[in-house]
Amino acid sequence: MIIGRENEKEALLRLLESRKSEFVAVYGRRRVGKTYLVRETFNYKFAFQHTGILDAPLKEQLAEFRESLYLAGMGKCAMPRTWSEAFRLLQQWLSSCPEGKKVVFIDELPWMDTPRSNFIRALEHFWNGWATMRRDIVLIVCGSATSWIIENIVMNYGGLHNRLTKQIHLQPFNLHECELLCEDSKLGFTRKQILEGYMILGGIPYYWGFMQRGQSFAQNIDNLFFAENGELTHEFEALYASLFRNPRVHVAIITTLAKKKAGMTRDEIIEESKLADSKQFSTALKELEQCSFIRIYTHIGRKKKDAIYQLMDNYTLFYFKFIMQNVNGDRHFWSSQSSTALHDIWAGLAYERVCLQHLEQIKKALGFSAVISTAHSWVYKPKDNTETGVQIDLLIDRNDDVINLCEIKYCQDVYVIDREEDRKLRHRMAIFKRESRTRKAVHLTMITSYGLKHGGYADEVQSEVTMDDLFG
Repeated sequence: MIIGRENEKEALLRLLESRKSEFVAVYGRRRVGKTYLVRETFNYKFAFQHTGILDAPLKEQLAEFRESLYLAGMGKCAMPRTWSEAFRLLQQWLSSCPEGKKVVFIDELPWMDTPRSNFIRALEHFWNGWATMRRDIVLIVCGSATSWIIENIVMNYGGLHNRLTKQIHLQPFNLHECELLCEDSKLGFTRKQILEGYMILGGIPYYWGFMQRGQSFAQNIDNLFFAENGELTHEFEALYASLFRNPRVHVAIITTLAKKKAGMTRDEIIEESKLADSKQFSTALKELEQCSFIRIYTHIGRKKKDAIYQLMDNYTLFYFKFIMQNVNGDRHFWSSQSSTALHDIWAGLAYERVCLQHLEQIKKALGFSAVISTAHSWVYKPKDNTETGVQIDLLIDRNDDVINLCEIKYCQDVYVIDREEDRKLRHRMAIFKRESRTRKAVHLTMITSYGLKHGGYADEVQSEVTMDDLFG
């Protein structure tokens, strides 16, 4: 049973009702559930299905393609020497199939494009020269190498330009979908544990699928990441190697960004990482954004050229903060860290990131889902030592002349605003209004784990969001 993905399933099933051939690209980061979505939606029934082989040479790729034709029912056929010959064999097989829509599913398509194989040209000819002349072909291509799919299929300016009839960029689960997954697996986790799991695993269904019922949350994390043969102990290397053919620059960028929670400008990344300001660097930045590992944002009131690049992948940040620090190979490393200051600092920053990943839920909780708005961060650097700097992690700038200034606090109980905290909040509000010169109303919004203790110094808060709201 598929958890969530209702819109994606509906879009795929509508293809069967089309009166023309359809060409669809399904892409997204490793382990997000692309293959599972397609197979489950069509109940594993395809006229032809094939999966490319990582790092295999052309001859091996072609041999496996012929094997897939055999398994589909074609029987014995000559070994294709080129991709053009391989796709001609596919045409022969599909032409012999019964009337009706014929769903062709090719998974891990980027792995089939080996050097000097002319794979893209053969795919172009298959689609343009044969499939588009029919009304019964549904070609679905898929791949974890998101950047390859975007460059060669989605944004192709050659023979496949504008040939896609549908594209599905499959996003990670949100907290609500992860909760449904946990309920379906009967894990018995509380919402706080699911939230902390999201801080570590993000919304990657494959990772959540390793959670074992009967074990505590802490035991699960120890077994997944810190056991000698844990399912995700070596995921970091596999993750970037599967997405990018030469991930050296990508890893250097994220390693640099992991050092600064608010992100860096392009020039700061280059200076800190010692990478060259080259086309390769620009491409890597773009590909990391396309794969949702980083986000690009601007401080409110700043221009696009002042954009900030921020690392947003939950698992990657957990890797740098904890997995890399387990130098002694302690298989109970997470359990031993769960009540330390290191854990609490990480959790506070991770909660901010989860909130940024659930902006729609925050807007819904605040009652302005239908209002056009943009999310920003804001920093004020003091002009001299008589002032203190201000950093606001989330500002929601709304088209109804309101700005929500959001303070995000991860805590173990109801949050209490004391006199000192009240002073800091008032100072941030005042500095923001003064320096931004906004004419909009500024509403102080508290985003906490379990809500706010009302009365006393909390009277200045105009709205609040809780952890439960993020599951909405």
